[in-house]
Amino acid sequence: MPRCRQRLADVPLDQGRPVWVDDPHFNLRYHLRHAGLPAPGSEEQLKNLAGRVFAQRLDRTKPLWELLLVDGLHDDRFALIAKSHHALVDGISAVDITTVLFDDVPDAPATAPPRKPWAPRPLPTPAQLLSDALLERATRPAEAVRSARAVVRAPRQLLRGTRDGLQAMGALAFAGLRPAPPTPLNVEVGPHRRYTWVDAELVELQRIKDALGGTVNDAVLAVVAGALGRFFRHRGLDTDGLVLTVLVPVSVRADSAQGALGNEVAAMWASLPVGIEDPVRQYAAIRDAHGELEDKRQAIGARTLTELAGFASPTIMSQAARLQQRQRFFHLVVTNVPGPQQPLYLLGRRLHALYPVVPLAGRQALGVAVMSYDGKLGFGLLGDYDALADLDTLADFLRTSIDALAAGASVPHRAAHGRRSTHARSPVAGTTR
Repeated sequence: MPRCRQRLADVPLDQGRPVWVDDPHFNLRYHLRHAGLPAPGSEEQLKNLAGRVFAQRLDRTKPLWELLLVDGLHDDRFALIAKSHHALVDGISAVDITTVLFDDVPDAPATAPPRKPWAPRPLPTPAQLLSDALLERATRPAEAVRSARAVVRAPRQLLRGTRDGLQAMGALAFAGLRPAPPTPLNVEVGPHRRYTWVDAELVELQRIKDALGGTVNDAVLAVVAGALGRFFRHRGLDTDGLVLTVLVPVSVRADSAQGALGNEVAAMWASLPVGIEDPVRQYAAIRDAHGELEDKRQAIGARTLTELAGFASPTIMSQAARLQQRQRFFHLVVTNVPGPQQPLYLLGRRLHALYPVVPLAGRQALGVAVMSYDGKLGFGLLGDYDALADLDTLADFLRTSIDALAAGASVPHRAAHGRRSTHARSPVAGTTR
């Protein structure tokens, strides 16, 4: 993957967006690292290590990814902790990379095909970066001319598309651009992190949505809403009438772009009525509030905003990003990424679990990421170290929420959800003999 050998170069005087350039000092040993836990390594030790790894910023002067091999886990297991910048990959492309790293059969050959020696392209000079950025800006009026021609040729179609886009943007703005009420999750975030995970059965959430209507995403959001409601009440917070606003990343990657690197994610907002204590009523409220038509309109609006970002100067976009962090428009991020549904292997060892992670934004002390793999759902919880010292309590409430929703929907569920797993897991991968 050539992008994994590239780093970012800034355009002088902030006259353009950073560009990808080959790193002339690329060293694979810097990005592939090795760590060991004191044997027999426990699940808790692995979680602590993951929290420390996710708290460390990636070096912006190098390719924006790292992969850590962790051995010493009990039962002769090892783990992989992968970290990459969102400018490099989004959730969908990260899944694609995972399926490239792993095999789909246990006895796949361990030898790699021969590769040609790699020679980095010369670094562009600051003058070249600046001239390329100015040239790109100068060529945009030609795009405007082509758009004007389109207006002359097909004014009705263009106006209809513009109207639909503006309506969708309005739906997106109405859903998300209202200040969110304060909660214990929206505090100043420090430099340290805690990380934990929860296992669930994908078929159980599918049965819940079949019994109650809606989608698996509705079931995931309802499980998170139930857990957060219990968590807030456990902390003594009055949740009566409390509705959280969550940012839900939506993939706008075209089918033709599957397997490509880069970030093709836009934003959508959802409401979590954590004040509703009955799990079935809570699910119904989430399902009814986020029907297919509303989701489609917001997703179109998000894509429109993504495309408009290409016409805004970097200074305007960076200021907008800072404003969005200062204004508490949402309480937390909840992302759900579909993963491979067949067993994967590495050097003959089976991958047992996948757990994703979503980074924290300003005044966002919790991020919830969900990924499916081989019939299971892995919930990855990243929290601020000081604000969420009781992150494990929230994880327990997540298990309780799954059980309560399954019981309310009259769906058989495994009792194992109510207790901790005894198998070593990994934020990205866990393997066994």
